[in-house]
Amino acid sequence: AEKVIATLTGRITHTDLAHVIIDVQGVGYLVHATGKTISTLAQADKAVTILTEMVVREDAMLLYGFTRADEKQAFILLQTVQGVGAKAALSILNTLSPNELVQAIMAGDKAMVSRADGVGPKIALRIINELAQNITGLSAAAGSAPLASGGGGAGGTVPAGNDGSEHAVFGDALSALVNLGYSRSEAFSAISAVLNTEPDLSLSDVIAQALKTMGAAR
Repeated sequence: AEKVIATLTGRITHTDLAHVIIDVQGVGYLVHATGKTISTLAQADKAVTILTEMVVREDAMLLYGFTRADEKQAFILLQTVQGVGAKAALSILNTLSPNELVQAIMAGDKAMVSRADGVGPKIALRIINELAQNITGLSAAAGSAPLASGGGGAGGTVPAGNDGSEHAVFGDALSALVNLGYSRSEAFSAISAVLNTEPDLSLSDVIAQALKTMGAAR
C-alpha cells in the first residue's frame, strides 16, 4: 500500500518514554520511536527531520519515526516475519541496533534477539530463520548515514564498507558455509576472523580462509 506520510520536518514539542510529538506547521504528530531515537530528537534545539512509517490497524493509524534509514528498514523487515508486529519490531530495535541485529541473524543467536521485551525464543528463532535470506539487503543498509538531525550509528564486529560490499561478501560466504553443513555460529566466527584481518578478500578467498580456520580449530 502507498505510504501517506514518509517524512516529517518540524519542532519537537513533547517527549515521552515511547513517543514524541512533532509540531509541523501547527499540527502535532504523535510518533512512536525507540528510546535512542527519542533521546536524539529531544536534544535538538531546532527543527528536525525524521523518516516515518505508518502502520494501519483496525482501530488506529500509528506513526513510527526513525533518524536512520537502516533502522526504518529493519523495522519493516522484522514485520515480514510471522508473529512480529510493529510493537515487537520496535521492542527489538530498542534492544539491538540494526548492525547488532544483523550480527545476531548471521550468528544464529536467538538469545540475543529474545533479549527484547515481549520476544520469546520461538519468535526469535523465526526471525533468524526467515530473515537470514534477506540479510544482504539489511546489512548493506546497516552502515548508512543518519539524517542531518539524527545521531551516530552503533559499531559492530562485522566488517562493512561504505557501499556495503563487505557485508555482501560476508552474507554470501556465510550462506555457502552453512550449505556445506557448518553451523551458522561456527561459520560466523570464522568469517569474522578472516575479514577482520583481511577485509578486501574475494568471496572465494574468504570461504577458503574460513574453511582453513575452522579446520585448524577442530
